Amino acid sequence: MQQTTLERACAGDESAFRILTDPYRRELELHCYRLLGSLTDAEDMVQEALLAAWRGLPGFQQRSSLRSWLYRIATNRCLNALRDARRRMPPEPVPPFSPPEATRRDEVRWLQPYPDSKLDIADPAPGPEARYTATEAVELAFVMGLQRLSPRQAATLVLRDVLGFPVAEVADLLGVTPTVVKGQLQRARASLDRHRGRTIPRRAAPDEYDLARRFASAYLSGDVDGVIALLTDDAWLSMPPAPHEYHGPAAIAEFLSASFAYRGERRIHLVPTGANGLPAFGAYLDDALRPVATPAGLIVLTPAGNRIGRITRFHLDALYPRFGLPDRLPAGPPPA
Repeated sequence: MQQTTLERACAGDESAFRILTDPYRRELELHCYRLLGSLTDAEDMVQEALLAAWRGLPGFQQRSSLRSWLYRIATNRCLNALRDARRRMPPEPVPPFSPPEATRRDEVRWLQPYPDSKLDIADPAPGPEARYTATEAVELAFVMGLQRLSPRQAATLVLRDVLGFPVAEVADLLGVTPTVVKGQLQRARASLDRHRGRTIPRRAAPDEYDLARRFASAYLSGDVDGVIALLTDDAWLSMPPAPHEYHGPAAIAEFLSASFAYRGERRIHLVPTGANGLPAFGAYLDDALRPVATPAGLIVLTPAGNRIGRITRFHLDALYPRFGLPDRLPAGPPPA
């Protein structure tokens, strides 16, 4: 009798194991990203979870689906990582110029963007009891809100309200009772609503591409007033992993003026991309010593109607390849 794929995998066949788990790899990565807020941590965590699954597969007794079993492993790996503060906090970068006084310092410094190219095939259809759409549940405001919850609350909310697992299955995945799940959900929903109120939720613009184009035009020319004219009155500017955040047009204008002054005569370049379902750009700044332009921050725009509610500039040049961006560009021609 021919062995099943599961039997071959349990017997040590790595190719059979990949056949079993590859269909879930991308959605597990997105699940870990929601919980950890970091693309690099999520990639590492999926590797750890699949290694643990490979080692533990002979003990898989099929009391649940393979997908649920993998989610149990990945979720618990994430919870363990979230308890390790040393893994969560990246070093604070030193600005190359003296920035103006920030409106506040944000403690969620580990936040990273997620490439749109991975979203196309990452999320399965949520269960019928999910409260959030797949698009809503990957936006920066949502992921940032999850980072402000306790790890257990965030895991409960994602499993139940994003993925749509039934309460009984969430309880089984987390090793708690359904009563505990319901209590965690109630607190998590209230906390998430409160924390998301501190951010700018996305409100789809009639033409986000045109809004992004107008932003790029003003930003490339160093037109502070042009950028500010595109913002809402309560817009935010943040720059993970730097903790500095600027609230409102006046504070953002002060920061942009300092940033553009530091740029000087060097040219900036913006290459369009997409992150978390939002318009984004890879920024490059001409090198003063070489004929190239090097990464200068991944800019993600959160539309709010026909304006921009948040500018998030991620100083994470190592992530450029994940967004299909080159590590350098030819420098622009000298100014006329």
